[in-house]
Amino acid sequence: MKKENNNRSYLKVAAAALLVSGIGAGVFGMAASTSAEKQLDSVEKIPTSYQVPAVFSGPEVPSVSAAEKTSATLRYQVAESSLNTGTPTETDLSMEEAAALGMKYLEDIMGFDKEGANVYMSYNSGTETFPRAFWDGGVRFGEEVKTDDDTWHFFIDAVTGELFMLSCSETLEVDVPLGYDASLENNCGVYAEAAKEIAERCDLVGGPVADVKYGSQGYGSNNPDITMEVYGENGQIALLSFSRYNQRFLGLITDTSRVITDRAMEDLMKEDAEATDWQTETLEDGSVIKMREM
Repeated sequence: MKKENNNRSYLKVAAAALLVSGIGAGVFGMAASTSAEKQLDSVEKIPTSYQVPAVFSGPEVPSVSAAEKTSATLRYQVAESSLNTGTPTETDLSMEEAAALGMKYLEDIMGFDKEGANVYMSYNSGTETFPRAFWDGGVRFGEEVKTDDDTWHFFIDAVTGELFMLSCSETLEVDVPLGYDASLENNCGVYAEAAKEIAERCDLVGGPVADVKYGSQGYGSNNPDITMEVYGENGQIALLSFSRYNQRFLGLITDTSRVITDRAMEDLMKEDAEATDWQTETLEDGSVIKMREM
């Protein structure tokens, strides 16, 4: 089980998009509690509507030629995910361009060695909880099957290539406690220092770090994690997750992703509050639930 601070609601908001897209499972465990609060099983895809920012500090969008798409110099293989159902538009990055950017983020921020990796790409034009077109890539060394091997994911803007999320899932070879550790709320200095170093080195909050705070705890597979909130001097916030077992850096959610999901969830909650097509149902234990009519 997991304990969360009630005043950290945007942790749930940011994870909602990851839940809908089917990536990042286990790195930010608060997605499970988000799904309980919002009925996300009937998400409607909506078209992207936004202005591309004039300035973006991420890596330059690479030019991938037809020869390079199959060249061994890429050091990794790119393929469409078997779960992909979307089709990019003319304004979106190609699958190969998006893969190159995602792998660059993994390499620069998480120290990922892409030699021999397989990248499985999926495109999504946007969802109710994340109304921005995005590419997500599942990276592994082996076939696209469910195993206990380590896996990596990246989640980027389909047009600009801006980073939304990176994650790594690690299955431990030992059994460790997964429960909530109360002592970490006031004694998480090792994670705070690591989060600050990564955020400043990789410019994750648009400049110097002003503060790092405890965020939440959870676990993925059999690996307990802790998420730290990194606050930039300019007001940007990034969420960085680490293993509570071996302090491995497991991933991040960027400020842009947080803002997008925050606004989308606020709009959805406003629509729910104004909706009149609600119905109630009494469960066997006598409790009453309220839901929107479909």
